[in-house]
Formats: sequence, structure tokens, C-alpha cells
Amino acid sequence: MGRLLVGGLVGGLILFIWQFLSWSMLNVHAENFKYSENEQAVIDCLSANLKSGEYFIPGNPPGASSEELTKIRKNAIGKPWAKINYREQYNVNMGLNMARGFVVDFLAALLLCWILLKIPNISFGDVVIGSLAVGLIGYFTGPYISHVWFESSSIGDLIDAVVSWGIVGIFLGWWLRR
Repeated sequence: MGRLLVGGLVGGLILFIWQFLSWSMLNVHAENFKYSENEQAVIDCLSANLKSGEYFIPGNPPGASSEELTKIRKNAIGKPWAKINYREQYNVNMGLNMARGFVVDFLAALLLCWILLKIPNISFGDVVIGSLAVGLIGYFTGPYISHVWFESSSIGDLIDAVVSWGIVGIFLGWWLRR
């Protein structure tokens, strides 16, 4: 039980620290947050036309028939489109967000430890590869699929998956085999 909890706690802390570095000092995700010189005009337009929510434009009007949807998609080919995450108020609760982030990181590392501890006589290399596999599974089924459908940048997420889970794997390879 001690190896599980310490592995989850330290693994979660490693993930949390990497995420802090990745999103702040290292700016790994800069491609996902480009600046627009016209941001006030964009916000004014969005504010006049949207309520808080996530939008895909061109969207599917409620109750549209399959023929209407086909026509909308056909007419959209070659034209601009947007995926918008719009909020009417900018509210950042950094303390709560960071606490939630750490709890999720702890649970993810704890679950990985639980799986790895079920494997008898696991090698250091298998722990590292298993940890990297968990990171890559998360990347492939989340950010990469979003990249495929919405043409977003996912390089920062790939770097996060490999570096953070690689470091966690190195720690757990040492810790869980003691």
C-alpha cells in the first residue's frame, strides 16, 4: 500500500510540475494560443452573437433533416470554419484549478501504479515503457483525435505525453521495484 500511495503521490507531483513548466515557463503550447491584433473586434462580434458555450461553425441547426445537413456541409467546402470556446465572463480561479489538476494527476499516477504493481517481477524498462504507453494512449485518444478532426496543433500535447510520463516511468521504475 505504501509503494502505491507514494508512487501515486510523487508520480502525480511529477506530472503537475511538468504541466506547470510546459504551460508557463517553457511555453510548449504557444501554437494553441495565438494572438490576434483584432481581438477586441472579435470579442465584440462573439459577444453580440453567442452565449457561453462551445460552437462549431458551420453547425447543425436543431431539427435539420439529413438532406439539409448534407447541403450545409457541401456548401461549406472550401470556405472558412471555426471551432469556438466562448465564455461571457473571464473567470480564473487559479487555486481551485491547480488543486483539481493535482488531484487528477495524482489519480492518473495512482492508477498506473496499481496496474504496474499487478505485474510480478516487472523490469525497470517495462515500467518506463508502460508509463510511456499510458501517456501516449491519453495523447492518441484525446488531443491527437482532436487534431485529426479540427486541424489543431497537438505537438505540445505529444511533448507533454512523452516527457511527463517518461519521467514518471523513470521514477516508478526505481520506486516500485524497491
